[in-house]
Amino acid sequence: MRIGFLFNHDQIHQLAHSLPIAISLAAGGFAGEIITATTNDRLAHEVRRLAGPLLGSRIQHVELGLTTRSERLVGMLGSMIPARKLLLYRDNLEFFRSLDMLVVAEKTSLLLKKRYGLDKLFMIHTRHGAGDRAIGFDKASAGFDHVLCSGEKIRRRLIAEAGIDPSTISIVGYPKFDLVRQAGRTQHFSRERPIILYNPHCSPHLSSWYKHGRQVLDHFVERDAQELIFAPHVMLFERPFVVTIDKLSVNRPGTIAKRFLHGDNIHIDLGSRASTDMSYTLIADVYLGDASSQVYEFLLRPRPCVFLNSHGIDWRGDPNFAHWRAGEVISDPKDLGPALARANGLHRDHYQAIQENLFADSFDLDGRPSSDRAAAVITQLADKRRGNVVGFSNFRAA
Repeated sequence: MRIGFLFNHDQIHQLAHSLPIAISLAAGGFAGEIITATTNDRLAHEVRRLAGPLLGSRIQHVELGLTTRSERLVGMLGSMIPARKLLLYRDNLEFFRSLDMLVVAEKTSLLLKKRYGLDKLFMIHTRHGAGDRAIGFDKASAGFDHVLCSGEKIRRRLIAEAGIDPSTISIVGYPKFDLVRQAGRTQHFSRERPIILYNPHCSPHLSSWYKHGRQVLDHFVERDAQELIFAPHVMLFERPFVVTIDKLSVNRPGTIAKRFLHGDNIHIDLGSRASTDMSYTLIADVYLGDASSQVYEFLLRPRPCVFLNSHGIDWRGDPNFAHWRAGEVISDPKDLGPALARANGLHRDHYQAIQENLFADSFDLDGRPSSDRAAAVITQLADKRRGNVVGFSNFRAA
């Protein structure tokens, strides 16, 4: 039995949602081959760092590349679309055919089934994040043979909106939390001033950055009684243009003006490891954002939130914006000062209880490592594939 864990992205942010499962399988003595496959040096370095001595002993590691022709296409198209990510599947079909099971955190890998005919490859989706965006529950999710999810909210919406058979979903918790506990954080801040984390999403039709982001930064340039960590979604500044397909939109993130780079109270991180390992969501006193699922990681320890509705969205009652129930929603940066001033009081009197309910619905955490729970599901699925187990149904991994 050969199980592959594929990491195919420009950035490292999805790695934490599936690598801990590979590590748990290896540490638990899984009776089969475990292969991690990376598609760029950044991902390869992070896998080596986190898997440690298991890599090369219990876990094999391969680095997938492109043909010369594909590299040329990436050079022409890579600034607009994720050409490298898409071409990797075609150029490495021999590797994917060699696997019995493939574990992935994103949906582009479904090309292996839909376009390249790898129908016998059993694909497991770990998802990445526990957010509310509609794209996380689209019909494509039903293309996987099994889905691992963090909590009841995700399971409920996958069944209702994506039409997934409940027997192919397992609730396992959130393996990223295990990785953060084991590997630690890469950034630490002193608490001389309250820390505000501004974490806009990259999608042009959802993000507050394109319309209001610089006004947010100006607010803190002019008011240094608070620290600002500007750590947007890691893909916001990855390319000159941001293109989204869930609702076709294109925009330029632009550049960061020098006046923001020299502020004593402003820390800017456009995509370092700290943007992905919960360094900022754990240290901040207040979360300021829009559509990023990182708000749910912030709610691991309930604290005040403020949301910026830059697109005039009618969000009340919309499950795609359920997280906006966790704090005050404003529509203009001019309201940011008053909103921050009342955030602690509103949190104490109203929003903390709501946050606790949102978190409990999004994450099923029972004291066991989530990565061990996920590994148990995959082991049972692998046994069934070998023919050793009769029947398999959804369960909360034991």
